[in-house]
Amino acid sequence: MEDMDKAVEIMKAAMEKEKAMKEESKESMNKHIDAEAEFPEDQEVIDNLDNEEELEDEDDVITEDDMEDNIDAKQTKSGKSLFKNSKSKELAAKDEKISELNDRLMRTMAEFDNFRKRSEKEKGQMYDIGVKSIVEKILPIVDNFERGLGTIAEKEKESAFAQGIELIYKQLVTALDEMGVKPIDAVGKEFDPALHNAVMHGEDESIGANIVSDEFQKGYIYRDLVVRHSMVKVVN
Repeated sequence: MEDMDKAVEIMKAAMEKEKAMKEESKESMNKHIDAEAEFPEDQEVIDNLDNEEELEDEDDVITEDDMEDNIDAKQTKSGKSLFKNSKSKELAAKDEKISELNDRLMRTMAEFDNFRKRSEKEKGQMYDIGVKSIVEKILPIVDNFERGLGTIAEKEKESAFAQGIELIYKQLVTALDEMGVKPIDAVGKEFDPALHNAVMHGEDESIGANIVSDEFQKGYIYRDLVVRHSMVKVVN
């Protein structure tokens, strides 16, 4: 409201200054007419000028109501502009917040997916480690069965006891095979430190270099996990 009153005062001052300037101009013109009174033929022109100035004065008059209406219109337009700018800023802030929340959601989903995959992998590894631990305890029993069967004489292999032992051994080996436990091929294969454990070296010209010639203890593998390395002899 103070700004409005100030604007009205400024416009009033401007109007009074303009009116004073017009009166001063008119007085100067009257003096000029008095000085040249001997030229009556110019009187009509002067009267016309006076009439035109009066019409201009009437047209140029701006009332206080007109000024207030003009100021109200400007303030209304300014208020609409401010409201529009405020609305645009509010929408921009909402869009930015939505974008931030969407980005946070995507990151959370990606982290959860990685956690799920990591958990499944760790669970699988724990299962494999558990199977390996059990198989390691069973392998010595398999070794003993093989040693026992190797000591049976040819004439005793047809006995019921020997055949029963062999059937139990085959059943045990079949169960391990169904679990995914396989014996490692060693004899005649190139030495692989990832699969074989060389406990002896020898010379044999009939066999190529770095080849396994003998196996002292079978090695086993579960899927891609080595349960026990083969104990072998390698020729150079």
